[in-house]
Amino acid sequence: MQAAPFEPEPGKPHPLAPGLQLVLAPNPSPMTERGTNTYLLGTDALVVIDPGPADSVHLQALLRTIAGRPVRYILLTHSHRDHSGLAPDLARETGAPVAAFGPSAAGQSDVMAALAASGHLGGGEGIDPAFTPDITLQDEQLLRVDDWALRALHTPGHMGNHMCFVWNHAVFTGDHVMGWSSSIISPPDGDLTDFMASCHKLQDIAARVYYPGHGAPIHKPMDRLAWLIAHRQTRSAEVTAALVHGPKTPATLAQTIYADLPTKMLPIAERNVLAHLIDLVRRDIVAARGGISAHAEFGLLDVENTQTRK
Repeated sequence: MQAAPFEPEPGKPHPLAPGLQLVLAPNPSPMTERGTNTYLLGTDALVVIDPGPADSVHLQALLRTIAGRPVRYILLTHSHRDHSGLAPDLARETGAPVAAFGPSAAGQSDVMAALAASGHLGGGEGIDPAFTPDITLQDEQLLRVDDWALRALHTPGHMGNHMCFVWNHAVFTGDHVMGWSSSIISPPDGDLTDFMASCHKLQDIAARVYYPGHGAPIHKPMDRLAWLIAHRQTRSAEVTAALVHGPKTPATLAQTIYADLPTKMLPIAERNVLAHLIDLVRRDIVAARGGISAHAEFGLLDVENTQTRK
């Protein structure tokens, strides 16, 4: 059976499955595709997943769709502002608690927490620094609503506090898996090592469809997940190949690897390259001269060791 066309209009409920509607936020951009997908799950009592950006027009659209029904939870996949910004206003209007893995720094690996404390990595793009949930969710926690339930999965990578939510044979994947683009990973908020582990974790979930934070539903989720893993492995191979002839900075590597990318998008590509470099350092393949930073030169460890011995 062919999937129905995905042509939601901002502010108008778009049915996806029995008991599931999407309301598209009016925030299209190169980073958000058509906009943020806000999901309303349930019939009598509701769960809202990713309320979206702080936008009064979107708030009113959600309230119209909620139509006075009780909202049991407002769930956050993660606390980038395009997902979390509206959470306080929606909670105030509905009386529902906001639930997430934790504040914006929650779930960071020890490596990324130390690098964040050093102040040498930059990052912080789009982060909601003041975000604090009313309910802190645990990995594998079950959330019951009447006669149905959601299961929360901690899936760090795009952000340390990123979660996916399993409902029957569907998974709400936030920004971890999208069909229109690979996820941006910007250290220290993003962590490629954790991202890959979370991809493998999702491979153990027998899902028929993914509902991402941006873009259309993914109806062949295992194929998309396999592509995403292979894509990241290919990027790592491109980074190491570019270092064969000597150390380079993330900016220089981004210009080489993303040669066809518009210039205005290169800073984003540079953050992704930095994520790959840090992962390669952790795997003892690459070394950073003078310590890891956004502007350090990175070289292949075997080459660096050979030069040191000379």
